[in-house]
Parts: sequence; structure tokens; C-alpha cells
Amino acid sequence: MSHILVNVAWPYANGPRHIGHVAGFGVPSDVYARYERMKGNDVLMVSGTDEHGTPILVEAEKEGLTAQELANRYNRVIAKDLCDLGLSYDLFTRTTTGNHEHVVQELFKQCLKNGYIYKGTQQVAISPSTGRTLPDRYIEGECPICHTDGARGDQCDACGNELDPIDLINPVSKINGETPRFEETEHYFLDLPALAEANLAWLKTREGWRTNVINFSIGLFKEVKPRAITRDIDWGIPVPVDGWIDNPNKKLYVWFDAVIGYLSASIEWARRKGDPEAWRAWWNDPSTPAYYFMGKDNITFHSQIWPSEMLAYNGQGSKGGETGELGPLNMPEQVVASEFMTMEGKKFSSSRGIVIYVKDILARYPVDAVRYYISVAGPESSDSDFTWAEFVRHNNEELAAAWGNLVNRVANLIAKNFGAIPAIDESKMTDQERALLEQTNAAFDTVGNFLEKHHQKAALAEAMRIVGEINKYISAVEPWKIKDDEARLGTVLHVAAQAVSDANHLLAPFLPHSAQKVWEALGGEGVFSPLPHIEEVEDLDKPGFSYPIITGDYKLGVNVHPWKSEPITVGAVVPKPKPIFAKIPKEAVAEELERFQAELDARRAKEAERLAAEKAKLA
Repeated sequence: MSHILVNVAWPYANGPRHIGHVAGFGVPSDVYARYERMKGNDVLMVSGTDEHGTPILVEAEKEGLTAQELANRYNRVIAKDLCDLGLSYDLFTRTTTGNHEHVVQELFKQCLKNGYIYKGTQQVAISPSTGRTLPDRYIEGECPICHTDGARGDQCDACGNELDPIDLINPVSKINGETPRFEETEHYFLDLPALAEANLAWLKTREGWRTNVINFSIGLFKEVKPRAITRDIDWGIPVPVDGWIDNPNKKLYVWFDAVIGYLSASIEWARRKGDPEAWRAWWNDPSTPAYYFMGKDNITFHSQIWPSEMLAYNGQGSKGGETGELGPLNMPEQVVASEFMTMEGKKFSSSRGIVIYVKDILARYPVDAVRYYISVAGPESSDSDFTWAEFVRHNNEELAAAWGNLVNRVANLIAKNFGAIPAIDESKMTDQERALLEQTNAAFDTVGNFLEKHHQKAALAEAMRIVGEINKYISAVEPWKIKDDEARLGTVLHVAAQAVSDANHLLAPFLPHSAQKVWEALGGEGVFSPLPHIEEVEDLDKPGFSYPIITGDYKLGVNVHPWKSEPITVGAVVPKPKPIFAKIPKEAVAEELERFQAELDARRAKEAERLAAEKAKLA
């Protein structure tokens, strides 16, 4: 048994998550974690809501709330959405916990002690109307390198280069369109140049990364500059330095603290289970691989910023140093970054109404239909497009007609003819049966190899190919025509049920909710495919502060079934089956497109109204 760390990008708590978000970080991470657990490995899967930074303050002001109230609201919304998707977190927490604050401050202090954090000054963008620091991502202008309009103050998506807001040509605030002013203020900086050689050397040892991810990551080191890790802001983690710790207007900035959340969540998980040092098996043992799942806009923070923070903490940059009390911390094994998903050909944008929120789609369609579409059509290594027509087609032709119908046919034939799983009569076995079971057995290696390499689309395609082979077998042997040979009928149906069970194991990481139904349809008892749940907990360090966490018991044993063919039980009662999947009416496509257009028009009108009001204030 190996330890496997699955670190999942932290959704930002300034609004509900949409399908584009979970296609990048959510479903792929859960598929991989479930697969590794079925293999018998000890998986720790962690994440939480990212709750600091100016965007939270901006949204809170819009909604008439404090920053903490806004974070509390969306922490609950997001936790419920991700739990409803069946994402099997060992701990989904948040960055406003006392535990997270302590861990972040520990890393800061050791990096400072090792010489990789230093004090300097920087030109900071200020909103003339509010006097508040503007977040880098809320400033847009012309890229000074490739001259594309719409570059952000932290990065140009067109050329991929990191930027500072002051570098932009004709910068404007995305909040209200005003031109920011720049003031020189004192800040702490992470000395990325002093860590660049070690960071790049580590990157060049990476194998098996998606080509676009490793190429982009290495390209980040063409020119490396120090980055300020504090801001003039009153919302964030206090800077643990004399003269700063009590300053209400100087905080560690969100991008420095959020990536530390993987470590702090692991520590919180260990503390909550009553074994405070348990996290070390995933972080201090160099044989333990850590996989990070996210969208491609997060690559910089996971292949440069977070590795640099860990190298600085470990004392492994050009200045040397000592490892802090939490270290030595393991570097990532792989950054598994997906490309972007668009919607009906348009870029997802909540503010522009180009969006499908997780809660909305789950309210109208089965969760595994959503997971299946994300898995089969998601942005694994190239951008992909969510369309309602394709969503309905994949559900109807593949889940309902191919897989669901197969399960129902086999279960119905067994229920009707035997009422329970029949025994095999070896004398009635033919080469057809042996060939089918050889195929389903071999698929565990094939599908598993794809999953190991994070080729989930190929893995799912192979699992569904096996479904197709089972359907061909049923059509070829026509068990409903076997009238006078009970032993032969029983053998055929036992083999069919075994093949369906094997296919269900192969599909379980992708379709955990329906996998349970298929298990029960073939007479299985107990929990086949464990699901997460939400618990309300008290903060471990801040009395009176409570919040929801996602957690669950997913360990291999009585509740989790293995990544191999598991013999079905002769005599297990098979009831008259109920449909596993239902077809979605074709009319749903037009209905969804109409709904999408109506919501788009409403949001555009609302945004135009808001901008007009902002301009009126400025005037």
C-alpha cells in the first residue's frame, strides 16, 4: 500500500462554482482519488474555499456584507455543490481557520529566517474612489509584451507572461472602469530569483506531465522577478513580524497563503482524526507522490510559486537555510492542469451570464450524467465546449441506451428466470464466454494505465468499449431464446452478470452514484461506492467559529471494492430492476438554450445598470 496525496485547487469564495470550474479541478481529481483507493492505496484528498484577498472585499461591498459574512455564505454554497457532485474529499475546509493562519505564518517565518523573504517597496495600484488597493487581476490593459488588449495585472493570457499592474499600457479597473493611481508602499517579497535555479532543476526532472503544462511551467523561468507577498489591505492573514502583526492594514496576500492550504488542510485533517502527526506520511516521506489538480490558469501558482515557497521553507534555494518544524516538505509529483471549457462557444463568465452553476444543473439532471459528460468531453489537454445538445446525446446514447439498458437487460433476465445469481456449469461454457471474461479482466490494466497517466478520457472510452463488447455478447447469444437448457442459460447469465459487474468496477470512479445502483441491481449488499457527506464542525483554534466540512470514509475494505474483477455471489437475490439511467427529452436542448439566453440578457442588463451607477458616482 502506498500513500497518495491528491491536492485539489481551492475554489474562490466570491460566488457559486460553475461547470467550467469543476471540469478543471473537481471531477478529474475525484476520478483519480477513487481509482487509487480501489487499488488499495491510502489516499489523502484535500482542499477548501479560498477566502482572502481584495475580490472578496469587492463582492462583499456589492452585497452589503462583511468579508467574513460573504466567505461564510459561499463556503456553504460551494461545499454543498462539491459534496452533491460526489467529490470524495477527506477534508474540504477553508482558509479563514485558525489552523490555516498558524501554518501560513510558520512558513512565512521560516522563509524569512532562511533569507528568501525580504522587505522592500513596490508601486501599488490604488482605487482613486475608494482608496483601497486594487487586486492585480482586477486591473486590465494592453500587454506591454505582446500588445494584446485585456491583459490582467498579474498575467497576460494571450502570451502567458507574468505582469505587474504598473507594466500595463492604459490600465483600468475592472470594477468601475476608473484609471488606478500608483503609490509606493513597503511590502515583503518572495525572492523568486534566489529559488529559480532549484525550482527549474526540479521541473526538468518531471516525467509524464502534459506537454502544455511542462512547457508553460519551464517558460515561466525565462525572466524571474521577486513578487510582493503582502498588500495594503485589511482582509487577510496578519504578517508575523514585529510592527506588522498588529497593523490592521497590512496583510499577507491571498496568492501566498492559498497554496499553503494543501498543507494546512492536511494538518487540520490529522488533528480532527485525533492523530496530529498523521499528515507527515503524505508530506515528509519523499516516496509519497502528490498530484495537484486545477485549470490551466493556476499553473503558475503550482509549478513556480508553491514549489518556491516549499524550497524556501526547506532551505533548498541558492541561499541555503534550515528546514522548519513542518519540513522537509515534498515537492509536487505532477501538476495535472486541464485546459478551459467554454459554453456554447463562449467563455464562461458569471458576470456576463455565460454560466451553468453546479447547483442548477444538478437540480435538473442526474449527477452522474453531469460527471460523465465532464469526463468524456472535458478540457483534459485542449479546450472543449459544453453544449446542451452533446450533453443530452452522450446521456441518451451512452449512459441510458448502452450502459443502463445493458444492466437492466441482464438483471431482468436473471430476475425473471432465476430470481438470483445462477451458478456456472463449466461444461456449458464456450469460447465466447471465456473471451468476454478475458476482455473484462484485461480492461483493469488498460483502464488503470490510462488513469495512472491522467488520460481519463481514454480510460473512460476503454471502459465504455467493454460495455459495447458485453452488449455484443448478449445480442449474439440471445439468452431469451434459450428455453430448454437451464444450465446453459444460467451459465450465460452468470457470465453476463460477471461482465457487467466488471464494467461497473471500471466505471465506478467516474460514476459513483450509479455504480451503487448497479451493484444493488445484481444482488450486491452494503456500500459499494462511498460518497462524501457534510459535517458541521467547530474551529480547532478559534472558539465560536463553526463551518461545514466535506469528509467521508472511503478506505478499502467492507465499504470499497477493489480494482480487479470481483466474483459475483451465486444465490444473491436479484430483484426486478429499476432503470439506472433515464433518457433526457430532446426538447430539453431548446429549453436550456432559451433559459441560457434569458439569463444572459438579464445579467447584461443588470451589469449595464451597475456600471452606469458607478459612472454616475464618479461624475
